[in-house]
Amino acid sequence: MCPSGRILTPITTTTATAAAKSDFRPAFEIIDADRDGKISSDDLRAFYAGIPKSSGENHDETMIGTMISVADSNKDGFVEFDEFEKVLETAPLSGGCGGGEGLMKDVFTVMDKDGDGRLSYGDLKSYMDSAGLVVTDDEIESMIRLAGGDLNGGVSFDGLLKIFGC
Repeated sequence: MCPSGRILTPITTTTATAAAKSDFRPAFEIIDADRDGKISSDDLRAFYAGIPKSSGENHDETMIGTMISVADSNKDGFVEFDEFEKVLETAPLSGGCGGGEGLMKDVFTVMDKDGDGRLSYGDLKSYMDSAGLVVTDDEIESMIRLAGGDLNGGVSFDGLLKIFGC
């Protein structure tokens, strides 16, 4: 018990590991365009609309429907955070974020407004503002430093993975 009268629960290795590896919330919030706590087909369409067509895959209606059905374990037509997290944690490892590297690459592309392959201070600030996330200039600078970037050069894709704890 601590001085406030609360009983402290020890952090076990299992809970610490789970917390460290399951922080997909920022990626989930990027895709959940309408901020209703679940990813819909409309959210995925909006997300992929922000990715230039020249960057690879075509995300047509069939692909979007498949993405939803693969993750939607309770079959309600939406992907809630726990379903999203489970898919990314159980996906075969492909170099980062428990198999979510493909998704994270898409997130990076959406955030990289000028398409230069780096997230500048302006890219991060713009994304945070559009996502409704209130952050200070110092917090954005800290993210850039955490990612191994600098204010002039910005953050690489690998740096974004560091920001998300991957």
